[in-house]
Amino acid sequence: MSRPLLAGERVLLVDSKGRQYLVVLEDGGQFHTHAGIVGHAQLIGEDEGATVRSTTGARYTAIRPTLADFVLRMPRDAQVIYPKDLGAILLLADVTPGARVLEAGVGSGALSLALVRAGAEVVGYELRPDFARRATANVAAFLGEEAAGRYRVEERDVYAGIDEADLDRVVLDLPEPWQVVKHAEGALRPGGILVAYTPSIMQAAHLREVLATSDFELAQTVEHLARTWHVEGQAVRPDHRMVAHTGFLTSARLLGPIPGGLKAPKVPS
Repeated sequence: MSRPLLAGERVLLVDSKGRQYLVVLEDGGQFHTHAGIVGHAQLIGEDEGATVRSTTGARYTAIRPTLADFVLRMPRDAQVIYPKDLGAILLLADVTPGARVLEAGVGSGALSLALVRAGAEVVGYELRPDFARRATANVAAFLGEEAAGRYRVEERDVYAGIDEADLDRVVLDLPEPWQVVKHAEGALRPGGILVAYTPSIMQAAHLREVLATSDFELAQTVEHLARTWHVEGQAVRPDHRMVAHTGFLTSARLLGPIPGGLKAPKVPS
């Protein structure tokens, strides 16, 4: 089915060298680069994949941005969680449509976008009002007002407690996630999942120590590395640069007091 590009939409303009530019289409708008000007009117009403020329003849192809495209280019006030970790968090937390999720430390809203688009009902706790505004705006800008209706941010400190009850998931991007463990025990339903993103392994280790004395079990900590490859004819090799360490992901499930505890699951190599 044809879906013409509309004014107000975000598009990704890709030039002949593969460089990408995120643009919001506007009536009467123009996109300027060293390679000339592209009028937005050349794109509005065209189908996705349309190719246009700038005033100097440079070629641009217009496509709708993916979530990963938007996360890496969206307005931000804080460092975002990278797409490689966003996908892993969605699976570790097993986020499904209708799941009730508390996210604490929303930052610029990258994780919020992933959670809401997966169909979750998300409430965010964020101390900084500027971060709260930015995250709310980014979710509405990319997902639309209907999806944004499943997302709200409260300006409050999760270390002081969680008001929500019977949550399915708690997802944390905070300096001291261990301070939330006791609160999460009371807010999650039995079988609920806690996932924490921490840049430092010492943060992850401290969290694991606290989890070991809690009602959470099946704790595990993983790190995901992403390496692209150069593939050109017979020249095949790993790229010289890669997105290596970004953060550690620690997850656990609320199972209640179990005499003797359970062993942590083995992570497939």
